Formats: sequence, structure tokens, C-alpha cells
Amino acid sequence: MKQESPPTQMDIKAFAQSASEIAGHNLLSKYERLMQEAQGLGADRLLNWSARGELRADEAGAGQVWLHLTVDVSLPLTCQRCLGPVDIAVLVNQSFRFVDSEEAAEVQDEEAEEDVLALSQDFNLADLIEDEVLMALPVVPRHEECPVDLKLAAVDPGFDAASAEKRNPFAVLAKLQGGKSS
Repeated sequence: MKQESPPTQMDIKAFAQSASEIAGHNLLSKYERLMQEAQGLGADRLLNWSARGELRADEAGAGQVWLHLTVDVSLPLTCQRCLGPVDIAVLVNQSFRFVDSEEAAEVQDEEAEEDVLALSQDFNLADLIEDEVLMALPVVPRHEECPVDLKLAAVDPGFDAASAEKRNPFAVLAKLQGGKSS
């Protein structure tokens, strides 16, 4: 099923039991924290997403609730090398297993390869999408090759002159002592 925005309230267990799939896209402006990362730029860009629910049998044959999420977006960020704008493509392809409680999710998440979350009847898919995109962002956004020449050395022409003009404190002290009459 196609829709514009991801649901902010969904029953994950029912979604998985029916093996449902939903997909859509919406404007980047709908995601407050992503807009903060983009410093308010790119509000009209599209964030494409899809989610698929599934029940998988565990070793004991019990059904486990799974959600598979994909997200594709290009974010306008600031290159940390040249400080110019850079578009960073972010692709999320993540699977989540759901368990009955927050406590169980916390314990199992440490041991599991997949992400483990707590079941909820009012799960917010929009928040999960935003969280996953934020975690997928590079720590240091930058161009592969910056479009401008970089100044990789800092030179202050007055630095050497200022240090040469600085008087030696011991020379000043010697003059003071030499000028004393006994």
C-alpha cells in the first residue's frame, strides 16, 4: 500500500501477522531533527521509505515479529573540509525484531545481531525512520573531492613579526637592576 507519510501509530504485531507492506515518501520538512542537521535547507526534498512486516518462527516454533525498513534520502549538509554545501545520500536497510517488553528488548538487544525493540500497539514508524537516518549520517560529512581549493596551512604574516618585537622579560629585568644606584 502506498501512502505519503509513515504512520505515527501502528500495531506492529498485527502488521507482521498480516505480512503487510507499506511504502511512501514525504517531505524532509516533516522531520524536525533531520531539518536541524540540514540547518533548515532541503525542506522540499523527498524522503522515500518502505516497511514490511513478517512473522518468523524461532527455534521453539513460536512466531517472532519482524519489521524490515528501507529509507532513501539525500540531505544537504556542510562539508567539514571546505565548509561548503554537500549532498549526502543516506540509505537505510534495517531489520528489527520485536519482543514483549522494554526489559526483554534491552537484554536481547545486547546479544542479538539485529536490533530488538519492544512491541507496541501504537508504534511510531515516523520516529523510527528519523532515528535510523540520523544514525546513518556520517560523523564528518564531506565531499569526495571538494569543489574549491583548500588552504591546508594557516599562515599569519604578522605572527613572526610580533614574536620578534616581543621583548625578553629577563633583558627588561637586567636593565632595571643595572639602572639602580647603590
